[in-house]
Amino acid sequence: MRLPEGEARALFASVPVVRLGTADAQGRPHVVVVTFAVEGDMVYTAVDQKPKSGTNLKRIRNVGENPQVTMLADGYSDDWDTLWWVRADGRAVILADRGQMAQPLRLLEDRYWQYRHAPPTGPVLAVTVERWSGWAAQQCHDPRLHEPAAGWSAGQRAAGLPCISS
Repeated sequence: MRLPEGEARALFASVPVVRLGTADAQGRPHVVVVTFAVEGDMVYTAVDQKPKSGTNLKRIRNVGENPQVTMLADGYSDDWDTLWWVRADGRAVILADRGQMAQPLRLLEDRYWQYRHAPPTGPVLAVTVERWSGWAAQQCHDPRLHEPAAGWSAGQRAAGLPCISS
């Protein structure tokens, strides 16, 4: 079933990581797993201190050449009744100024305890989401009980979000 925009955004924000898809000026794709924070229709991800191949990362170079990006969150399970995905398509800008990065970095530190001890150094990619889309095999309800199924988070039950397998 197709997910309404608000449910798609909430489910997207519920996962620990997403896949960021960028493309260079020639349209060659690049996908990488990233940590992120959501604030309304903005999604932020930063270059952090985990080991990388260098500081001039392909995702940053690609956004400099082509600001169109996509981000994908998903839930997979062997129980295909619980499958779901959400995609956020938008335009990214590179924030390198400490002042511009301050609020996104605070959001990331609030979300990931690791960043409280080793804050990302940046830059930050700020994505303005132009389209939220998603699909789920079913709502998180057990029709026999007329209540959300046991084992799902209170937030999922309250929002009637798709089932996420633990």
